[in-house]
Amino acid sequence: MRRGKRGPQQRRSHGPWVVDDGLWARIEPLLPVHERPAGTPGRKRLDDRKALCGILFVLYTGIPWQWLPQELGFGCGMTCWRRLRDWNDAGVWQELHEVLLAELRRAGKLDLERAVIDASHLKALKGGPKTGRSPVDRGKTGSKHHVITDATGVPLAASLTGGNRNDCTELMALVEAIPPIRGKRGRPRRRPRVVQADRGYDFDCYRRALRAKGIGTQIARRGTPHGSGLGATRYVVEQTIALLHWFRRLRIRWERRADIHEAFLKLGCALICWRRLQS
Repeated sequence: MRRGKRGPQQRRSHGPWVVDDGLWARIEPLLPVHERPAGTPGRKRLDDRKALCGILFVLYTGIPWQWLPQELGFGCGMTCWRRLRDWNDAGVWQELHEVLLAELRRAGKLDLERAVIDASHLKALKGGPKTGRSPVDRGKTGSKHHVITDATGVPLAASLTGGNRNDCTELMALVEAIPPIRGKRGRPRRRPRVVQADRGYDFDCYRRALRAKGIGTQIARRGTPHGSGLGATRYVVEQTIALLHWFRRLRIRWERRADIHEAFLKLGCALICWRRLQS
C-alpha cells in the first residue's frame, strides 16, 4: 500500500520544538505550581508542556507570537508569551541552565580549565532598553550578545547590552555571572583557571581584576601582528554564538522588552547544554 505524503501539521509535530521526555523531566520540577480551585469557571489552563512547545516553536522559527499556528495545539501566542515571561521571572530558565551544567560536569563534559569570552552584534528592529547605535551597522539600532563558554564551547553565562557597548565592559560581569556548578563531590566550581579573549578585551585593569580573583589571562595584545595562536582554542566561543544565532528568534531582536529577549537567550544556552549532554 502506497503511503501518502504527510501534511503540514504532521511534519511540524515532529520538529525540534517538541519537548522530549528527558528534557521535560528536568524542566517540570522547576516550574511554579499553579493550582486551579475546583469549580472555577472559564477555560482550563493550557498544559505547561504544550505551552513550552509553543515557546520553542517561536524560538526556533522566529515567527511573531500572533502567528503561532493554532492547529499545532500549543495554545495562542499570547498565552505562550505570558508563560515565557512568568517562568523567566521565577528563574526557571536560569535554574534549568544550572541543572544541565551540573549534569555536564558530572558526566565529564565540562572543562573549566579555560573560559573563553566574546560578543556579537544583532539588529534590534523595534528598539527598547539595552539597545544602542551599532558601530558595525552604520549606526542602526542594535544590541549585543556577550557569551562566556568553557574550553569546549559549553555556554556558562550570557548577557544582553546595547550595540554601542564596548565588549570589554562585560568581561567581569560575565565572569561573575558563572553560576556555582555542582555535579561532583566538594565545593561547587564557578571560577575557571584562565580566561581567553581577543584584542577587544586588552586592558590591564581587567587583567589585574581577574588576577585578584585568582584567574589567569590569555588576552591578545593590541598593535601586535596576528598569529598569537589563541584562535586555535578561542574559536569555540564563536561557534557557540553561531549556535545561539541558529535559533531564529535570537538572530534578530524583535522584542522591545529586554527581559523577554534575555529569557530566549537563557533558554537557548540551556538547549545547547542539553544537546551536548545527549551527544
